[in-house]
Amino acid sequence: MTRSPHEPSGEPNPFRALALDRLRCRTSVKWRAYPDDVLPMWVAEMDVPLAEPVVRALTDALALGDTGYPAGTGYAEALAGFADKRWGWDGLAVERTAIVPDVMLGVVEMLKLVTGPGDSVVVNSPVYPPFYQFVEHMDRRVLEAPLGMDLRIDLDALEEMFRQATAGGRRAAFLLCSPHNPTGTLHTSDELAAVAALAERHGVRVVADEIHAPITAGGAEFVPYLSVPGAESGLSLMSASKAWNLAGLKAALAIAGPAAAADLARLPEEVSHGPSHLGVIAHTAALRDGSSWLDALLSALDDNRRLLADLLAEHLPAITYRPGEATYLAWLDCRALDLGGGADPADVFLRRGRVALSSGIPFGTGGAGHVRLNLATSPELIREGVRRMATALDRDGTGEGPGP
Repeated sequence: MTRSPHEPSGEPNPFRALALDRLRCRTSVKWRAYPDDVLPMWVAEMDVPLAEPVVRALTDALALGDTGYPAGTGYAEALAGFADKRWGWDGLAVERTAIVPDVMLGVVEMLKLVTGPGDSVVVNSPVYPPFYQFVEHMDRRVLEAPLGMDLRIDLDALEEMFRQATAGGRRAAFLLCSPHNPTGTLHTSDELAAVAALAERHGVRVVADEIHAPITAGGAEFVPYLSVPGAESGLSLMSASKAWNLAGLKAALAIAGPAAAADLARLPEEVSHGPSHLGVIAHTAALRDGSSWLDALLSALDDNRRLLADLLAEHLPAITYRPGEATYLAWLDCRALDLGGGADPADVFLRRGRVALSSGIPFGTGGAGHVRLNLATSPELIREGVRRMATALDRDGTGEGPGP
């Protein structure tokens, strides 16, 4: 599926709403993990105000004192409506959903349903670091099926890991990151159908983290894993968290394919106690009424991807950047930089340039020599971030950094 480039929504560019001095008043981890002289461009928080429908919903709830426990299916209904309008997917059945505290805790609960202690969970490295942390903490073994050189799923590598994971008749799962974090790769319908066929052949259960699903580049379309042929036994986690900057308002949805409904029905009742009622209210409002705001965001991200590509080509041409089709994250290959001694480029940029990026090392195999940069900020701060990166590599005082 494809979509046309983002049309103007009538909403202002949300990245231009807050100046740096206002952003530094925030108390979240992005703005408190480093000293004030560091420009933070690392963790997945966006430099935007909340969408007005979300503000209204939260304000009304607070005015009512509506701060109890979550109830009802409004969140699932809002996501089903959004999926139908946005992706042309009418297969999200509200009765096959469950509210979970957030996407990663939902991933943990889904993996508990389909695997046991000591079983293997396959991932496509380099991938979101909590995939390793959470899976290993729950006494499962991580097996890597690295992405190909084109940063897409390598089906041969995936099948080999499926064979290893299920050796001896053990249960196994594939934790799919879709869209992929950190590369921004948007998996196609054919790729996902091939994944489903491999999973069925080897008896591997697929759990899809689809938290970045609403954030696509112009001309690209997200394909829900559960919408492809053969994915009936899959499980998915979705939320409005990334697209509307709601990480601090905890709530997500677990979604089961038709053949996984019985698995989801075994989810312990106490899991539903974890989400925030205000989080559910916020996510529901975003999905129901926040599309115009989202369109403005997506258009601005298209501009930011182009801007970053131009700035890197001009000032840091040794860095390879393939703009992703999804997410607001940029995966930068810094291996051609002359850093010496195998230095981590994120450490160099922080120490010498006072710009904080995510190190590629925790993303697993294929991550070393890379950094992840958060594009969800103003054009001015992107320019300043690249300027600081170039300064960090400057050898002669020109500020232009090394050549290719």
